[in-house]
Amino acid sequence: MAKIIIIDDDPDILDACSLVLNSKGHEVFTATNPEDGYRIVKNNLPDLIILDVMMNEPDDGFFLAQKFRRNKIAVPILMFSSVSQTVGMHFGINELVPVDDFVEKPISPSLLVEKVEHLLRLRRET
Repeated sequence: MAKIIIIDDDPDILDACSLVLNSKGHEVFTATNPEDGYRIVKNNLPDLIILDVMMNEPDDGFFLAQKFRRNKIAVPILMFSSVSQTVGMHFGINELVPVDDFVEKPISPSLLVEKVEHLLRLRRET
């Protein structure tokens, strides 16, 4: 069982993802904003972070991912994005976007489980 923190301002996404991941035996914590998300991550040392790009500000997720890495939080990050669909931009993983994988919202339950299990497996192997 992994400890997973989901940081997203959409309560429907939080509920749906929590339900799916709880059904797979994971312990899930949620936050609806970057400040609470950072505090929960620091207090709970998760195995995986799921992070939305756009919350209060369009780039909150990017800044929060950078903050995690600056503060030596090396937990894998799966980033949710609807930016590509909204504005036609595509992001790659780099020092400005220090995440381990991207997925477009909405995400199917099967793809969510696949991505989560893959990142957890990679974490165990390192």
